[in-house]
Amino acid sequence: MNTESAPELVARIDALLPQTQCTRCGYSGCRPYAAAIAAGEAQFNQCPPGGSDTIRALAALLGQDVLPLNPANGIESPPQVAWIDESRCIGCARCLPPCPVDAIVGAAKFVHTVVAERCTGCALCIAPCPVDCIELRPDCAPAANQPHLNRARYSAHRERLQRLAEERERELAAKKASATLRTPAQAPRRERR
Repeated sequence: MNTESAPELVARIDALLPQTQCTRCGYSGCRPYAAAIAAGEAQFNQCPPGGSDTIRALAALLGQDVLPLNPANGIESPPQVAWIDESRCIGCARCLPPCPVDAIVGAAKFVHTVVAERCTGCALCIAPCPVDCIELRPDCAPAANQPHLNRARYSAHRERLQRLAEERERELAAKKASATLRTPAQAPRRERR
C-alpha cells in the first residue's frame, strides 16, 4: 500500500500519464484524472493514449495488479496526429480553442494547419470542425511521447485562455463604466418663452 501524501501521489501518478489531455478517461485532463486515481475514485486503466505501458507503470506505483485497458474509454492504437485538409478549411477557427497544447496555427478567416511536432493526437479538434476537414493520421514520433513538453504546453495554453478571459472581462467592465458615464443625467427642463 502506498503511504505517500495525497499531493505527492497525485504528482507521481500525473508524471506517468502521457499528458495528451484528451479527456477520454472521463476527466478534464491528466491532472484531474491523476487526482481521481489517488483518491480511489477512478481506476488506473482508463487512458488509451498511455495504453498498456502506462497501466503497468501505474499498477507498479500503486502496488496493484495490472488491469486491461477499459474498452469504454477507447482502444490502444499507434501514435497519431491531427491533419487538416487545407483545401477544405474555411478558417472558422473553431479548432483552435479545444487544442490543449496549441498545436494548431491559423486565425479566423485564414487556413489552419497542425504543427505535427506539438500535436498529442487528442482528437479534441475534430468535433468542432463544421466542414470535417480534420482527421487523425499515423505518425511515428508524436508529441504524445513527450509528456514533460505536453504538460508545459498545456499549462501555457490554460494560462493564455485565462489571460484572454480576464482581458475580456476588463474590456467589458470598461465598456459598461464608459456607457454609464455617457448616460445624460436627468437635467431640469427649461421653460420655453
